[in-house]
Amino acid sequence: MSGLIGRKIGMSNIFNSLGELVPVTVILAGPCKVVSVRTKQKDGYEALQLGFGEKKEKKISKPVSGQFKKNNLSPSFVLKEFKFPSSVEFKIGDEVKVDLFKEGEGIKVRGLSKGKGFQGVMRRHNFGGVGGTTHGQSDRLRAPGSIGGSSYPSRVFKGQRMAGRTGHSNITVSNLKVVRIVPEENLILIKGAVPGAINSIVELIKP
Repeated sequence: MSGLIGRKIGMSNIFNSLGELVPVTVILAGPCKVVSVRTKQKDGYEALQLGFGEKKEKKISKPVSGQFKKNNLSPSFVLKEFKFPSSVEFKIGDEVKVDLFKEGEGIKVRGLSKGKGFQGVMRRHNFGGVGGTTHGQSDRLRAPGSIGGSSYPSRVFKGQRMAGRTGHSNITVSNLKVVRIVPEENLILIKGAVPGAINSIVELIKP
């Protein structure tokens, strides 16, 4: 499950070798610096802590700042861990680039979905609404309806679908496909849509 950190640039479309128009999401993938190496002897598992982007030193905590100073690295905007096989040797300061992926292979993308604020049940859960459109029932058109019985169970069950905040949750989309890689610009083009708004941080994971 090795991977890379990237930034969502936006959506576009390209023509493939068959002349078909393919919708793609353009992602700026890396280069990511190796900030820390997790080993089985020391940490109990094998992984790499990767850093992406740049951040001012005054905007990070002293423990994190000390970690970067110890390794003679500039602070990264975001840090994430990815599992890497022990057969692949990396050391602190190395760069992991977009050539980690290949055109035509599968990929998983994880990101934070767009927040939509407080929404009613019709938008949040696709409810159909209750009541008719006439006879004085205009205040019930988008209502959720009954949420629990009176005599039994005399309470509202946990998990009852109701209005509330929508979106802004971690979403992983699997079975995506790498359409094209532009290594000189650190770009990767993935078929279809991925979660998150433009300029949001995403994780690119090899399945």
